[in-house]
Amino acid sequence: MSLRARLTLLYTILVGGTLLVFGMVIYHLVGLTITEQIDQILEQTARSLIGTIRVNALGDLAVTAESDLDLAANVYVQLWERSQGLIYRSNNINSLNDPLDPLAQYTSQPVTRDVSINDVHLRVMSVPLSIGSRQVGALQLAASLAVVDATQQTLLKVLLIGTAIAVTIAATGVSFVTYRALAPLDSVTQTALQITRADDLSRRIPYQGPMDDEIGQLIEAFNQTLSRLENLFHTQRRFVADVGHELRTPLTVIKGNIALMRKFGCSDEESLSSIDEEADRLTRMVGDLLLLARAESGKLPLNYGLVELDTLLLEVMQQSQVLAHGKLDLRLGEIDQVLVCGDRDRLKQVLINLVSNAIKYTPVGGEVILGIGKEGDQARLTVQDNGPGIPAADLPHIFERFYRIEKSRTRSVDGKGFGLGLSIAYWIVKHHDGEITVDSIEGQGTRFCVWLPLAEGDCPPEDFPLEFE
Repeated sequence: MSLRARLTLLYTILVGGTLLVFGMVIYHLVGLTITEQIDQILEQTARSLIGTIRVNALGDLAVTAESDLDLAANVYVQLWERSQGLIYRSNNINSLNDPLDPLAQYTSQPVTRDVSINDVHLRVMSVPLSIGSRQVGALQLAASLAVVDATQQTLLKVLLIGTAIAVTIAATGVSFVTYRALAPLDSVTQTALQITRADDLSRRIPYQGPMDDEIGQLIEAFNQTLSRLENLFHTQRRFVADVGHELRTPLTVIKGNIALMRKFGCSDEESLSSIDEEADRLTRMVGDLLLLARAESGKLPLNYGLVELDTLLLEVMQQSQVLAHGKLDLRLGEIDQVLVCGDRDRLKQVLINLVSNAIKYTPVGGEVILGIGKEGDQARLTVQDNGPGIPAADLPHIFERFYRIEKSRTRSVDGKGFGLGLSIAYWIVKHHDGEITVDSIEGQGTRFCVWLPLAEGDCPPEDFPLEFE
């Protein structure tokens, strides 16, 4: 059964059940109200008649001349005497000699009950008549309940017909409303099926209704999911293409050198060095890819501890002098003593990636300036160069994997860059609750800033997994 059918059935049952319960309550209340009015008439009539009944000298009941047993035309009256039986009755029941209510004829307390006599439904009140503690007779009064029965039967028919009409209208209305309300879900289903059949993640679900209702929020979430899947699909496709391209270059060099050595039947030092360099390059790229894979699976722990960033920066600067080869000026700018809570090895990896990038893309005779300071509760690490800079259009993408700016910051002459270093650095800093910012002007240089929260007391000893998004 479809959701629309289930909702229609549920709402129809709720409406029908509510109307039936309401109708039954009204049905009984109407019957009780009319019956109560009849009881009041019987009671008033009984009070009037009892005032005219006397006991004669013989101790028998007698009715005074002023008594009128036909005070109400729709009330039947019988006066019973214990020794003589029926002594008086109203003119409207001359043919009835039996008690109106045999079971309560000589009751000791007034009793009002429903009684059926010859298929006539009556409301009978039996009132005992006593002298002292001796009961001498009884007065029975009755009124027809035909009006009550007719009213209830008519009301029952009206309620049943009204309920049936209301249920029909409710079912039709609910079916129409649910169809209109759930129509966007059909669009979601059809779009999902079309995407599955055509592998077209660029499709989106149109929705004309309010976006703040449940259907609108569902469609918005679905469209956002499609956008994310599309981006991930394109990223994966570009990633595979970039990995294939990066692997092809060193493998081509290795294969070419091996072919030369086979052709000439000897190995020369230059070819072996080239093979060795390309093998090292492949090793580094595979290591970076494995690092990213571990991070994505949440299996890359961060070993937190207190880190002296100024000491770490000096250590990185000393090691980076070897990369500079004296072709540029690598110097220290602002420096301050800074303590942060983090993984020392991973933070060192961030600094090495930033400094090595600056050295690669800074021309001969240029300069790279490293600095460290504090701003409020944040530590600030800076790596600044006066290289070719980064175009503004490329700045939002520089932390993406394998992304390269081919126009200005081209491949390094040594061919050792893969476009993975900044991506790794970005995620390491992010999972230290920090941030990397970059400012660049084409032709003037680039400045990377790493912001990390200053240490407050001891660091937690636990290892926290580094998860990539």
